[in-house]
Amino acid sequence: MNTYSISAELDRTFGKKGTENRKLAEEKAWQEYDAQVLLDARKAAGITQQALAEKLDMSKSYISKVEHGIVTPSISTFFRMLNAMGFSMELKKSVAVI
Repeated sequence: MNTYSISAELDRTFGKKGTENRKLAEEKAWQEYDAQVLLDARKAAGITQQALAEKLDMSKSYISKVEHGIVTPSISTFFRMLNAMGFSMELKKSVAVI
């Protein structure tokens, strides 16, 4: 039986942890994740990019760039966007269970 190591594949594709290539890949992955979260939230809220932009006094172009992962909003802007769509976010400390 062949085993497959995700860690080994990530190392081969993006470089070892701590390397510049790996850091850039991780940043891009988080950027794309955040973009998808905001896009999904906006669609779930049934609000257009234009309506969201108006609520936040931002341009529709900025909203589009965020949703396409071209621009990463600050954490405060991320929370403002979620709040404008009627969502809230809760931060919790997680405890590892072994």
